[in-house]
Amino acid sequence: MSNRDSREARYHHGDLRAALVAEGIRLLTAGGASDLSLRVVAGNVGVSATAVYRHFPDKDALQSAVSEEGFRRLGQRQAAASAAAGQGQSAGFLASGAAYVRFALENPALFRLMFSRPTAASRQSEAAALLGRNAAAFAPGGVDPDIFALQAWSIAHGLAMLMLDRLAPADEMIVEKVLAGLLVAQR
Repeated sequence: MSNRDSREARYHHGDLRAALVAEGIRLLTAGGASDLSLRVVAGNVGVSATAVYRHFPDKDALQSAVSEEGFRRLGQRQAAASAAAGQGQSAGFLASGAAYVRFALENPALFRLMFSRPTAASRQSEAAALLGRNAAAFAPGGVDPDIFALQAWSIAHGLAMLMLDRLAPADEMIVEKVLAGLLVAQR
């Protein structure tokens, strides 16, 4: 089998766009955002650089698609954690908030990319929606549930960023205590 046949065999699986996005996420996980180029992604998937342009006109479009997939994965992780703990309750908030922080710590380059894309604004609000719904469900009387939900997202996101930047220790117990502190402070 020639080199070209080998490459064609690698990408003829039905969904080149999804394969390119998956490879973009893999590269971010392995080495950071600097490795996320159309040429590298194409080579790793086994297609020519021109094949990538059928799906992504430029690097920015690829990064936006990778970011969108990151938000989808984050949402799935939060939903599973919340459902297991009791969605709409304080336990659901704590679980979805902890899942948010854990996702950031496990995927630092992807997480940073996700929140650096202006085109991902709708997904950012979706990422906060589950956390916000759980928080709003137990907002104290007299407190606007939307403001309380924004406070909850701010705490989870701020904690994730502090830990990513090594300004706070990446410690599970700290995550739990900081998130639980919002509940205690509102009683």
